[in-house]
Amino acid sequence: MNRDRWIVLTTIQASTPALADIAKLCHGEWGIVVVGDINTPADWSHQGVEFLSVERQKELFGTFAELIPYRHYCRKNLGYLYAIQNGAKLILDIDDDNIPYESFGHGLDREVTGRLLNGAQWANVYRHFIEDTRIWPRGLPLDEIESTGELSAHAQSFTCPIQQFLADNDPDVDAIFRLTTTGEFFFRKDAPPIVLEQECWSPFNSQNTVFFAEAFPLLYLPCHVSFRMTDIWRSFVAQAALWHHNLRVSFHAPTVQQRRNQHDLKKDLAQELIGYMSNRKIVQTLSEMRETIPPSDSLESAALRLWQSLESIGIILPEEIAILREWFAECKSIGSVSRSTSR
Repeated sequence: MNRDRWIVLTTIQASTPALADIAKLCHGEWGIVVVGDINTPADWSHQGVEFLSVERQKELFGTFAELIPYRHYCRKNLGYLYAIQNGAKLILDIDDDNIPYESFGHGLDREVTGRLLNGAQWANVYRHFIEDTRIWPRGLPLDEIESTGELSAHAQSFTCPIQQFLADNDPDVDAIFRLTTTGEFFFRKDAPPIVLEQECWSPFNSQNTVFFAEAFPLLYLPCHVSFRMTDIWRSFVAQAALWHHNLRVSFHAPTVQQRRNQHDLKKDLAQELIGYMSNRKIVQTLSEMRETIPPSDSLESAALRLWQSLESIGIILPEEIAILREWFAECKSIGSVSRSTSR
């Protein structure tokens, strides 16, 4: 199934209402691939959806498929490769519990007209999409949840190869928020896009996020880290790598609402503790490393250096770097990684 736009998700469910709605809304316009795991039903199928069983993953990606742990969200990496292999120029990264609105997947362009957010090292982007509500994205340091930064007075045009679209109802927040707050939350649909200035950090997730082709090397989800931090730490590396090439990350009004799958919030909290303790150090390390990267480095080379800097402070393991090298090799073998990106 050769398409230039792909939706990638993973599931251990037999089926979900969200997936049915996504397949119905996007059928014929998007390729959709679901990555299975060893606890996904063996007979999983859905009309209009490509399914990668564990056996199919091994057939397609051999050694790389064997390197990715089982029972881990990072098996989604194999779905990204499948989409790239089948003609993707744009990948929409989503979860199996997100119900799409009619606006889902429409009007996507790497050139974004939005308001620039700066004036703070950390910014709670959610607060610019919802008024009078104390809410923050997963991965934001807890002592920065009141930090909103400053928005430029006027919208400008920016190249944004990664774009985070928000989710209504039960958005992506941390376990501390969920353990202390109840209710449904809805963001402004008419809010203009927000673009992060360099060194203004905000985590983004894998819940409803668009990657254009030049950012495909940044899709990699680390395998030997906390389940609740894999996409958050990816987001920090991605921001630093894009800034190195004068590119940006943007945030947009919601195009889905999440009807969250069952979670054990105490287990989520335990998985998030490493982030509460480490995210400041991670960002500091990435900022320092970014200053040393040669301007001529390609996006994938810059990303590898940034990941290696996290290994140097013990955030990721040496075996993660080995898998990363295999990731870049796989990307190059299917022609997804450009030789360089102009600053």
